[in-house]
Amino acid sequence: MQRVTITLDDDLLAAVDALASRRGYASRSEAFRDIVRDSLREERTAAADTPCVGTFSYVYDHATRELAQRLTHAQHDNHDIVVAGLHVHLDHASCLEVSILRGTLGAVRSFADGLSSQRGVRHAQLHLIPAEVSTAAHRHDGGSPAHHHVRA
Repeated sequence: MQRVTITLDDDLLAAVDALASRRGYASRSEAFRDIVRDSLREERTAAADTPCVGTFSYVYDHATRELAQRLTHAQHDNHDIVVAGLHVHLDHASCLEVSILRGTLGAVRSFADGLSSQRGVRHAQLHLIPAEVSTAAHRHDGGSPAHHHVRA
């Protein structure tokens, strides 16, 4: 067994301690091991090439050096995945962003992981919904452009 050291802010550590107490863990280490196992199990539930839609929400400190610019560049670099976004100023230091995403599970997870791992990003949460993409492009009445549908 390996020993690792992590740094957590006071609020997050208090939340971990409360979780450990509610669930009856004998130590923080046992709680962290289960949290990591749960996260790994969730990632293994579907193949990376499965189509999906989802939301990715996160809070970040807009004063963190160049963070807002890096987040914006990542969204532009992944314009094929990011369908829409919402930006909310929570207070003088924090912003909430919600992105609507569409693509394969692997691509969407990779995008979300890239943003959530940035220094200054907090409370990131990815919610995925497996989807079925129609394979035949079609038109509706009135001569609309050919397009595909996604069914969740």
